[in-house]
Amino acid sequence: MRFCDRHGCNAPPAPTCFEAMASQPVARENAHVADVVDVILRDGSTLRLRPPARGDAEAILDFFRTLSKQSLYMRFHGFPSLGPEIVEQVLDSDWAERGALLGSFVEDGTERVVAIGNYSRLRDPSAAEAAFAVADAYQRRGVGTRLVEQLAERAARHGIERFVAEVLPDNRRMVNVFEALGFELTRELEGGELEITFPIERTERFEQLLAERDHVAVTASLRPFFEPRSVAVIGASRRRGTIGGELFRNVIEGDFQGVVYPVNRDGNSVAGVRGYRSIDEIPDPVDVAVVCVPAAGVIEAAEQALRHGVRALVVISAGFAETGSDGIDRQERLLALVRAHGARLIGPNCLGISVAGVSLNATFASRATPSGNIGFSSQSGALGLALLEAAATRGLGLSAFVSIGNKADVSTNDLLEWWEEDAATEAILLYVESFGNPRRFGRIARRVARRKPILALKSGRSKSGQRAASSHTAALAGSDTAADALFHQAGVIRADTLEELVDVATLFSSGARLGGRSVGLVTNAGGLGILCADACEAAGLELPALGADTVAALRRVLPAEASVANPVDMLGGATAETYASVLPHLLADPHLSACIVLFVPAVSSTAEEVASAVVEAVGRAGSDKPVLAVIMSSEGTPAVLCGAPGVASFAYPESAARALGRIADRAAWLRRPQGAVPALDRIDHVRAEAVVDSALAETDDAWLGPAATRELLAAYGLPLVPERVATTVAEALAAARELGFPAVVKTAAPGAHKTETGGIALDLADEEAVVAAVARIGPPVIVQPMLSGGAELLAGVVQDTVFGPLVAFGPGGVFAELIGQAAFRIAPLTDVDAGDLVDGGKAGRLVAGFRGAPAADRAALVDLVLRLARLGEDLPAVAELDLNPVLALPDRCVAVDARVRVRTPDEVVRAKSW
Repeated sequence: MRFCDRHGCNAPPAPTCFEAMASQPVARENAHVADVVDVILRDGSTLRLRPPARGDAEAILDFFRTLSKQSLYMRFHGFPSLGPEIVEQVLDSDWAERGALLGSFVEDGTERVVAIGNYSRLRDPSAAEAAFAVADAYQRRGVGTRLVEQLAERAARHGIERFVAEVLPDNRRMVNVFEALGFELTRELEGGELEITFPIERTERFEQLLAERDHVAVTASLRPFFEPRSVAVIGASRRRGTIGGELFRNVIEGDFQGVVYPVNRDGNSVAGVRGYRSIDEIPDPVDVAVVCVPAAGVIEAAEQALRHGVRALVVISAGFAETGSDGIDRQERLLALVRAHGARLIGPNCLGISVAGVSLNATFASRATPSGNIGFSSQSGALGLALLEAAATRGLGLSAFVSIGNKADVSTNDLLEWWEEDAATEAILLYVESFGNPRRFGRIARRVARRKPILALKSGRSKSGQRAASSHTAALAGSDTAADALFHQAGVIRADTLEELVDVATLFSSGARLGGRSVGLVTNAGGLGILCADACEAAGLELPALGADTVAALRRVLPAEASVANPVDMLGGATAETYASVLPHLLADPHLSACIVLFVPAVSSTAEEVASAVVEAVGRAGSDKPVLAVIMSSEGTPAVLCGAPGVASFAYPESAARALGRIADRAAWLRRPQGAVPALDRIDHVRAEAVVDSALAETDDAWLGPAATRELLAAYGLPLVPERVATTVAEALAAARELGFPAVVKTAAPGAHKTETGGIALDLADEEAVVAAVARIGPPVIVQPMLSGGAELLAGVVQDTVFGPLVAFGPGGVFAELIGQAAFRIAPLTDVDAGDLVDGGKAGRLVAGFRGAPAADRAALVDLVLRLARLGEDLPAVAELDLNPVLALPDRCVAVDARVRVRTPDEVVRAKSW
């Protein structure tokens, strides 16, 4: 390549050999943009990316020297002298003017450089020239694509808006890579070279292609765990009762379809299988290594396994991040080792993995995992064991069980990617204690949930972990609010208890698909039917009147004393034959979407007889409507109901109703349009950022004053009531005359709760009243015109330390916290999310027009919510923002009071999915 004059220098420009790629969301779950990042390539291997250091100079030169003549020519547009001046271009990254990343693998214990990419800012500060090269042996694996994604992310954070690359016209592979990235390319042929320019802003198309690349990469990286041909258990002892010994025996007794090797210090055989002293002694390749040695020996064992070629590691051992600082350091060293070898890690501190498809039970659970169609991930080993016990009792089968433990590497997000395509998995269960990358979870779960139901149980609902909050919005955003919002937006069904998780899973496992919320009840005990009807209403279900044809048919088969309303009370004398006669008529009723069958044992029939009749009737009816059987018996659930097709069994009517309500919620979510994040006009990000930067110039945490608050909100097009700031009585009077009477006078003290402190005077009819109000409140004050009518609402944003910006919407005014009922959503919001927020709960009733009041301008409120979401996304330093009240009028909405708190962005950990 020719020398470049765009930088105002004679330095050789950066390389221009581009290849193909993926992204950091698949990188480390708990990492944001860091100096070192690990990314997954499309073949499932892991590549380490880091800024080159001075000590890498010779390795970088060796990398360039080993390129083929064609790659070297394509990179430099010629054959330059490969000397120190070439290396200088990729050293000393400051990211503002220049940045570079080196890609490497560990081979035979030595780090090998396989790619170099960099950018340099041009004279036009919005652009940078970017280039990179990939070793010939590593091309077509996605290395270049990952490199460009990471470079673009870093450049964008420093105000660079587009990349420029010079490409030889016959270098079609490079052009194809740019096109595959999803950026919009502009091409210009100049002097025999093709200049390609593209904006590096993340567009919807970029995000879509990125998600596709991530999906391919993650599933490839997890394949060894779910389709292993060989497993080594390191720490497999011949002594009974040891974790390694029992886990190895579980693999043997589970009839694993591959080969399993026990590895222990003395090379003893275990359960009749020849043992090895080291994995290095095993003559064949090993797909999965399960490590069950004391924590101090894990890294050595892992290093031996990785050196042997293992690409899937399961570390059962405890003594890592869960134990404190020393354990955290040990876990970080383990992960670095695994990543350096391009492998994946489950654990540490986990129960293991079980996969039905290959009959692998690499866990130390006492009970074998029953085979079925549910994928289950648990962050807690103990809770995982509890659910396995409950599943076996209920006849639930699992396609796979993964205990992710400390989730140092493989996470819930990764497992969702795998189960999305796994034909053996029809439903997904999650036990979650924390989120590493909630935004990525939201994107993946939203996609997967449209194909397969996802059920989640998350601990931590209590308010003991709620951080101190000053604004109404922050006070309403409890410790568990963000998780609720995340699950709601992603279509994930959240269970409140382990029992409910199993109940809903039972219903899904039966193949239940619900078309609506209408349910029919049939019982032999009126009281039980009433309890179930109450539970159905509480779960958001409906009990419609039965169709005329159904009523007529029931009268023909039931005694005259029976009730043929809904619930259908067949009376205590109902037999198994009665249930078999009645149930098909209910399933055929077009007014019903599901049926709940209730039975209390009587002398007329046994529980087993009625259960058999229900299963037979469902099969004969050929209906796809869910049937929930509550057969109450001292002997427990009749065996015929365990795993019965089309029938789900429950112990109590309340359990059945709650589970059915959850299914109905998912059905409603599936019917909802997916929506899109809309483009918004009248947004001046630079103006708003200047307000925040000015406020934080001398402090790390501050409430904005009235002028700064108004400037910030106006920059995002938020509707505000006219106001003036007055420092004297005369100025207040002049403002009131200008804006008109009646007037409002408020304290201008930054961040003040005006009602609580007496810092507000409303409906001031004349100048005398204004003078009195200013005297009582004390200058400086804010003067506004008095607005009346409309509903009082609250809208706001609060930055959550894990989930990022939460957007709030609910009833407002002085009773906002007392009434509660504010709903929250995680930004970014689609138009559907924003509409859902405005229409839901008590606020939705106010918007629609409560008790004869005129309906508010819904479109204006949706626009308001979307602008708040965008502000929270763009400005992470806006820690809390309150608009309370927002007056929702028939033709507009307007915020009449606002409070904004800003905090240094370093203290606001955003869950961005770079």
